Amino acid sequence: MIWMFRVARLLALTASLLASPLCSAAEDQVLLPLLQQLPAAGYADKQELIRQLAGTGDPRVRAILAALLDGNLVARSSDGRIFVLGSPGDRLRDPLTGADAGTLPESDLAKIGVNNQLRKSLRVALAQFDLADPDASVRQDAVKEMLRAPDARIVAALRARLPHETDASVREAIASGLALADLDSEDASRRLAAIEALGGNLNPDVYNRLTAMLATSADGSPVEADAKVRAAAAQALRSINAARAFYSGLQTLLFGLSQGSILVLAAIGLAITFGVMGVINMAHGELMMLGAYSTYVVQQAMPEHMGASIVVAIPVAFLVSGAVGVAIERGIVRHLYGRPLETLLATFGVSLLLQQAVRDIFSANNRSVITPQWLAGSLDINQALSITYNHLYIIFFTLAVFFLLQLVLRRTRFGLELRAVSQNRAMAKAMGIRTDWIDALTFGMGSGVAGIAGVALSQLTNVGPNLGQSYIVDSFMVVVFGGVGNLWGTQLGGNALGVVNKLLEPVSGAVLAKIFVLVFLILFIQRRPRGLFPQKGRAAES
Repeated sequence: MIWMFRVARLLALTASLLASPLCSAAEDQVLLPLLQQLPAAGYADKQELIRQLAGTGDPRVRAILAALLDGNLVARSSDGRIFVLGSPGDRLRDPLTGADAGTLPESDLAKIGVNNQLRKSLRVALAQFDLADPDASVRQDAVKEMLRAPDARIVAALRARLPHETDASVREAIASGLALADLDSEDASRRLAAIEALGGNLNPDVYNRLTAMLATSADGSPVEADAKVRAAAAQALRSINAARAFYSGLQTLLFGLSQGSILVLAAIGLAITFGVMGVINMAHGELMMLGAYSTYVVQQAMPEHMGASIVVAIPVAFLVSGAVGVAIERGIVRHLYGRPLETLLATFGVSLLLQQAVRDIFSANNRSVITPQWLAGSLDINQALSITYNHLYIIFFTLAVFFLLQLVLRRTRFGLELRAVSQNRAMAKAMGIRTDWIDALTFGMGSGVAGIAGVALSQLTNVGPNLGQSYIVDSFMVVVFGGVGNLWGTQLGGNALGVVNKLLEPVSGAVLAKIFVLVFLILFIQRRPRGLFPQKGRAAES
């Protein structure tokens, strides 16, 4: 019995091996005549040939259609035989077997041309093959491509695919596409069911299609004749508009927080120096500019590691701007304590010197700082809400810098001495704290944080000699509004101003929004001269 089983299995294997070439040959008998008609066919005939080729379902057809779309399908002039033009060296390949067919002079080959209509058909045909791809993202893109120009054949293919689709997002895309197709059905019940299925769908195509159903034709009659369908479409639109308004407000809030985070980064270093030392540092914006240029220099030094360059630039910018800040404090500011007007003028002069130094070194032209791949793109939460990654990362980056500074100020000896000096300088000096070195280190830390802000700004705006001038006034506004020397006040004040500014911009425009914010700050300071969170201590009270 065992030997009989082995003989049967051997016969079955032999039969399958013999049948495979026969099946392939049979398929080639279908594909070859269709391919041979392509060179001489007109565009309308090519449309039909593409449909027939895609209808065979042969996996080899996908590569052939892709070559046709890319302009790499050629015909030999002598006999019209079809080849795929490949590389290297423009080698020719057989379209069915993939075998190398050598090379031919360009004069002996004619490319098979396509027009825009054929390109659309080819993309749809390729998408049909991609419906069975194991990668869900490829299937998702295939569904989107097929739904650009749906017809009865595409709808049938999507209906056949829906029961077998395992990915939820792809299933949702197919179901939405089929419901959109049903909106054109002559059966009112199917249109009604499609509207119910699309209720709450945030796809712009759904919104536009439902809006079109409620429109009126040239003679004043409604486009949608059925009253129940019109009522359902109106209800669905109200639901979609409510969802869109909610997500639009949420997106505005996120962008407001992002803009507020930029203000916080720009102001937090100033809050340290202004709050502890009472110095109005007009060169603070130029310290941010140095941080941005440090990012540019780091990227030039490591062009093959753009993804890591931003991370490396953060400590480099902190050290460069911090060192310049210490030099400013030791060389100029320490001789002018107690004379705020002279300090303001002196630091303004330093800002001009730093701007000119940058122009001499890097020229007056803006420098391009490349955004790494991991910072590019956007996070699409749904089809009505998305936020770019660079804005999202700035929010988290600002929080990280803020809490790191809080840790330094609350958990280190330097932080303890800094707080002692800010609350009562005379008493701190009497207790043996070297207030002059605390001043230098504080100024350096505030300047270093300004450099870190410059790294963030390099991802959002042009890096040039005037970069800091755009943020110096806003930085002082945030510090005064939040409370001089209070980091929590700076954090909350910066975010509040950013959100309010973003909320006002759609209504009043960018310029008027800034004016309204400035007027609000003037009125606020009239009532609370020391800001949201005033500094405490004997020095503050005096």
